[in-house]
Amino acid sequence: MTTHQIKILFVAGFGSSMVFGTVVGSFADKYGRRNNCIIYGVLYGMACVTKHFGNFWVLMLGRLLGGVATSILYSAFESWVVYEHSARGYDSDSLNTLFSQATLTNSLVAVGAGLAAQLAADCFGFVAPFDTSLLVLIIMVIVIGCTWTENHGDCSAPLTQTFTSAINAIKTDPKILCLGLIQSLFEGAMYTFVLEWTPALTPPDKTEFSSELREAIPHGHIFAGFMVAIMIGSSLFKLLCAHKRPEWFMRIVLFVSAMALLAPVVFHGNQQVILSGFLVFEVCVGIFWPSLSTMRSNYVPEEARSTIMNIFRIPLNLIVVIMLLQNIPMTAIFLCCAVFLLLATGVQHQLYRLSLDNEQKTSATANNNTVKYQVIAQETV
Repeated sequence: MTTHQIKILFVAGFGSSMVFGTVVGSFADKYGRRNNCIIYGVLYGMACVTKHFGNFWVLMLGRLLGGVATSILYSAFESWVVYEHSARGYDSDSLNTLFSQATLTNSLVAVGAGLAAQLAADCFGFVAPFDTSLLVLIIMVIVIGCTWTENHGDCSAPLTQTFTSAINAIKTDPKILCLGLIQSLFEGAMYTFVLEWTPALTPPDKTEFSSELREAIPHGHIFAGFMVAIMIGSSLFKLLCAHKRPEWFMRIVLFVSAMALLAPVVFHGNQQVILSGFLVFEVCVGIFWPSLSTMRSNYVPEEARSTIMNIFRIPLNLIVVIMLLQNIPMTAIFLCCAVFLLLATGVQHQLYRLSLDNEQKTSATANNNTVKYQVIAQETV
């Protein structure tokens, strides 16, 4: 398979998530979040099966299925958790802890999955990791089907009305718009980083793919380092939440992440400094995931939660597709990523100001109600 065909497959995956995934992922609000999570397992399982075929179009089908499944992965599961957490009467602080522990566990599982995939590939060939993934997905579907209860958004409304409600919520509540823009800008930069970190860490005299590339870059060790950095970030999130709200400290986190991705631009060719910058960025990623989930649980309405989350995956995937299709120099790509993150910092600051205004209005309303009750009590006496 040619490099051009591989590039097309990458674009197809993100394009599928942008176009089809937005619709399918939004089914969760109407037809059930648990059902949508099961659909995720089925779609990704089918994508794994396609890896057994060397035909380009079969692999293309797998990428399309995987793109749709990715949209479900990043919306339906979180929507189900937030609803169940509220329905069962748990306090809001425990939701922050849950998101932090989920990010920590994801990183640990990623390291373990990498080791298991390598073992499977060594024993049974390069397709074996996908078979291992398929087995895990089957177990996941069984567990979800047997143990999860179902929950919905506004299941009585037609699907078109669900989209209309989501659009209206974005239009009328600037906090939701800010959250969506932060998600699109940060994750767009993050996915671009995922595609570009290997070339950025390749020594200048080994920029072409060759047999020496694997020796030049210890991919496994670097990936493990990234996962440890994310775990550190998730732990820092809990410490930060003990003193400040995510709306406040995420301004600093987003700015630091922008500076970290400037390392390949400012220190081009210095692999040690670039790797240090990437590790700092991954720490920011570890803080970002639970922070975004926490803020979404506070501001995004329940009846259209999955739909709103998937709508903002459209610009996210568009950013990545444009980056893949353009023949942009690596330093320019990371400069663009830094600009996206700086824009996200500005939007985060606006969200912080809006949250303060909302708190002041709520406090003023509460004070007015207290005064009214006191007057009524005095009159009664």
